Amino acid sequence: MAETAYGAAGRTGGRERALFLPATAWLLLVVCLAGLVVLDAAAGFYWVVEHGPAKLTGALLAVVLAVVSPRLGSRALPLAGAAAAFVSLCVSGYLHVEMRAGSQAIGFAEPAALGALLLLVARRARPSWAASAVPLLYAAIVLRPVAVTARQSTVILALLFALGAVTLLGIGLGMRLLLADRRRQAAALRLEQRTEFARDLHDFVAHHVTGIVVQAQGAQAMADRRPELVPPALQRIEQAGSEALTSMRHMVGMLRDADGEVALTPLAGIGEVRSLVEEFSAVGGARGRLDLEGSFDDLPVEVTTTVHRVVMEALTNVRKHAHGCTEVRVRVDRTGDRVTVRVGDDGQPRPLPHGGFGLKGLSERVGLIGGSLRAGPVTGGGWAVEAALPVVTAGAVAS
Repeated sequence: MAETAYGAAGRTGGRERALFLPATAWLLLVVCLAGLVVLDAAAGFYWVVEHGPAKLTGALLAVVLAVVSPRLGSRALPLAGAAAAFVSLCVSGYLHVEMRAGSQAIGFAEPAALGALLLLVARRARPSWAASAVPLLYAAIVLRPVAVTARQSTVILALLFALGAVTLLGIGLGMRLLLADRRRQAAALRLEQRTEFARDLHDFVAHHVTGIVVQAQGAQAMADRRPELVPPALQRIEQAGSEALTSMRHMVGMLRDADGEVALTPLAGIGEVRSLVEEFSAVGGARGRLDLEGSFDDLPVEVTTTVHRVVMEALTNVRKHAHGCTEVRVRVDRTGDRVTVRVGDDGQPRPLPHGGFGLKGLSERVGLIGGSLRAGPVTGGGWAVEAALPVVTAGAVAS
């Protein structure tokens, strides 16, 4: 369970969206790769007649794909990475066949671009596609230095490239696990919200329908003896039905919007508690009385909604089970960092209810914010529900 006060903003839709790099990170990638191309060209890696054009072509293709990769989808990205790796391996094979043993096959722009592709593929490509692209990218990065010959300098460079590739792969996989964990948490939160919304919908409708039934029974009893009281009773029934429909539309609307990001907005506060008591008194049969003590302006959302839930559940139980009840007293008392809610009636003693959400769900709800709930018969007769709720204001948290 979670707080009952939610709003929802935005929808992600059913399709998976590409996770674009921030503009600054993308610009840094472009500048670094372009600088490495210029550095390789200044070092003369691309001016050798026998192999310069092939190395320049492979490097430019890898750089272009790395630059556009942040805007590729989870399927196109591993295809682009595999294509760049395949071209790089083909160039390495060409260099191995055509170049002399003393020639150099190194260059830094192409391995860097392949490394960027490796990181992004590990981060957000589809797992089945990434499993094919990652080995190709890794092999293309490591094998280029030893494409012509395996001597001490090229082997050391290959080992350094391998270490860098493993580091980038680890970073990508770590980011992938972090994003997956966030998605799981978001999915669990959405499920938690939907469960709470469904419970709220049940409680709101049960509260209103119980009032409608009581008023209808009262109107039926008065129809023969005092028919002039029937029209006002029907008006109250109509009003209660309209309120029930409004609550249903509100809650179902939030239930449909629960896939978006959450913004807490209170569904109910102290003003709605007053409305509950007034509505209870208007139904007839028992008089409701509300006593407020203290300041309630800075109460957190979870406290105000829980106060409302406690009063609503207690009044609903009075209507259902409190035989012979003539008065219900609701008291909400704010003292420092604690709010106490007590709903007591003077009806006949009754056993604790079993099954359903009722007091069990209410106790869980109160416990979520660190409060406690007691319910049962009182010494002087009747029944009482009392909840003690801790209050942590924004100022207290900041201090």
